[in-house]
Amino acid sequence: MQQIPSVDLRDFLSDDPARKQKFVNEIGKAYEEIGFVALKGHFLDDKLVEGLYSEVRNFFTLPLETKAKYEIPGIGGQRGYVSFGKEHAKGRSAGDLKEFWHFGQYVSEGSKYAGEYPDNVEVTELPKFNEVGKEAYQMLEKTGVYVLRALALYIGLDEFYFDKYIKDGNSILRPIHYPPITDEPKDGAVRAAAHGDINLITLLMGAQGKGLQVQNHNGEWIDAMAQPDELMINVGDMLSRHTNNKLKSTIHQVVNPPRELWGSSRYSIPFFMHPVSDMSLNCLPECIDENHPKLYEDITAGEFLYERLVELGLIKK
Repeated sequence: MQQIPSVDLRDFLSDDPARKQKFVNEIGKAYEEIGFVALKGHFLDDKLVEGLYSEVRNFFTLPLETKAKYEIPGIGGQRGYVSFGKEHAKGRSAGDLKEFWHFGQYVSEGSKYAGEYPDNVEVTELPKFNEVGKEAYQMLEKTGVYVLRALALYIGLDEFYFDKYIKDGNSILRPIHYPPITDEPKDGAVRAAAHGDINLITLLMGAQGKGLQVQNHNGEWIDAMAQPDELMINVGDMLSRHTNNKLKSTIHQVVNPPRELWGSSRYSIPFFMHPVSDMSLNCLPECIDENHPKLYEDITAGEFLYERLVELGLIKK
């Protein structure tokens, strides 16, 4: 496959069973073949997107000493600010050329997960930053709910199978700033080295320009570019594992721009959709047969996340 398929969530949301099934078939096939789709018809409107980008730019242009006070020790970078070069891809030591922020779950009242997550961090210098971040978080989460319902049907599960696992899940909204490149990067460092995502699915804003590349099954890197009204959505390692690799987590990267564009910043905003920590990621029986034997050991989402945060350098053992 040489390009990312485009699908429209409005097909799934329609009252027409044929349109709904069309969406299920299209997204399921894309996730078996390449692991990425461009999605129209999501719940983010233009005003919210513009407001979020404005606040994100405002934050990353704050002085470093101001941003640094929002870097919270001891939580593996799960909330607040993570400084430039701190995260690296699994298996690499060179830090990625990026800094980022994390908004986390807004847990429902009385939830048993209320004490499990760190608190979100309030940026006092920007009164609208947290408000806009919360609204975007919730609209991306809502979009992800319907994508996972479609995938549940494609696998042969009850449509609402994932709902109970993603309600109050450990999802993360990550505004990323790739600053201008001022010197030749050391050790082959790139803006985001080749990696697979940890979570169930990732919903990415800001894939309109060149930079994001996806590795297809022939090992070729192809550009993944969305239209202005589209989100790029990919399968993460948790979902790949749970479906015994039926739905594929695809290796992707953000490459450095041509030298003449080194002076420009890049922003992207992925939403990493995680389940609750006690969800079992054991391979689903629906995805195991004679031709597809079980590929993975049993594990919970919380155990898997901890392992990966250690591998990424965000948690020190």
